Amino acid sequence: MAANMKAVKLRIKSVQSTMQITKAMELVASSKLRKAKERAEVCRPYFETMHQTLVDIARGNTDFSSVYARESGNEKRCYVLIAGDRGLAGGYNTNLFKCLEAASLNQDFLVLPIGKKAVEYSKRNGFACVTESFGEIADVSVADCFEMANLLCGEFKKGEFGHIDLCYTKFVSMLSQQPSAIPVLPLKDLTDEQDTKSIRNLILYEPDASEVFDAIVPEYLAGLIYGAVCESVASELAARRTAMEAATNNAEEMIEKLNLHYNRARQASITQEITEIVGGAEGV
Repeated sequence: MAANMKAVKLRIKSVQSTMQITKAMELVASSKLRKAKERAEVCRPYFETMHQTLVDIARGNTDFSSVYARESGNEKRCYVLIAGDRGLAGGYNTNLFKCLEAASLNQDFLVLPIGKKAVEYSKRNGFACVTESFGEIADVSVADCFEMANLLCGEFKKGEFGHIDLCYTKFVSMLSQQPSAIPVLPLKDLTDEQDTKSIRNLILYEPDASEVFDAIVPEYLAGLIYGAVCESVASELAARRTAMEAATNNAEEMIEKLNLHYNRARQASITQEITEIVGGAEGV
């Protein structure tokens, strides 16, 4: 009985230590989330407007002289995979990787991983990578996004791949994050046949479409990547905060149950000792 009580007491101390860690991680995630959420909300109109502008240009464009505008004959895809730097965020990274697997099913593709978990996942599955230079999503800046955009556009023009998709997690709310994969290039991927049937060419390009697209597409792509990074960082912190809050609540419930078990064992031990003393006194 004494040994059992000691084991329960040690278990309670262990769970209390774990609860302190999860509570601290929850508070850290909450403090970082406030700034990340504000940044994501500020960037979201820019991100959505940028993507919608590309869609509008793609719908109204009938000049396919630029490699960015016309339909590509190369079916190989490049996925810009934006994941987190750390775990302990619930199903955040796992859901994103499932989204990538569903989008890339039966396709020839390579990835540009952003974040430690994205790099580790790509290496573990043997995916070909454009570069692994952006393994820390926390350190990714606007300049890095422009560097990535220029790199992707250069490889795209060389014919290394014919399509670019953005795989990231959209920040919906504190309790909801939605992984998604959206097409970015070529512009033909942003429309369907119904969109192109009823359009008129209302866009004039000066000096010509090729030079205009060469100038604006890398800028658009950099803006889309930066917006997706902001959304993903906020989503990761929200997922971590929710997971750590749930872990803290579970630890509190476990401590309550263990304390109840410990008190029952202690009461049973005291009752047994009293019974033995009373029995011994009656024997005398």
